[in-house]
Amino acid sequence: MSSKNKLSGKERDELIDILKSRFEKNMKRHKGIEWSKVQAKLDADAGKLWSLQEMERTGGEPDVVGVDKKTGEYLFYDCSAESPKGRRSICYDHEALEARKENKPADSAMNMADEMGIELLTEEQYRELQQLGEFDTKTSSWVQTPAVIRKLKGALFCDRRYDTVFVYHNGAESYYAARGFRGMLRV
Repeated sequence: MSSKNKLSGKERDELIDILKSRFEKNMKRHKGIEWSKVQAKLDADAGKLWSLQEMERTGGEPDVVGVDKKTGEYLFYDCSAESPKGRRSICYDHEALEARKENKPADSAMNMADEMGIELLTEEQYRELQQLGEFDTKTSSWVQTPAVIRKLKGALFCDRRYDTVFVYHNGAESYYAARGFRGMLRV
């Protein structure tokens, strides 16, 4: 791991405090999960802490939402009320970014997620998140798009309106001030 992707001791302690506080305030998101076990996994992997710091820095407010029963990994999702502010006004992926000849956005969701060491939520994961609260009532978030749709230059995004989760399509090169992406990290 490069030194740029490593937290100082102070940064690490501050992040752990933020994550622990958020965990304790939102117990309904992770019933039956003990913070001490989550922290033990975090302490064992500095790279995951750096990714969580990037999620936090860009406004994602990451929190534990479950455990992968096959691998035992804890699942952190962006739990900010709206699509993370530091990840908006971006197109879907690098191919879409390169396809734009004018008015290119600063980046793409897939590029940013890769640089942060996280994955975009799938539609299924997005719907699971919406069972834990009401998210994206004023914004929308790109989600992983099936290859067959992406091959045709499209991409999927989701939001919550009228107490319902909607999945939509758009050209992958499109971008809007209110559309970003939500990420997931396995720890």
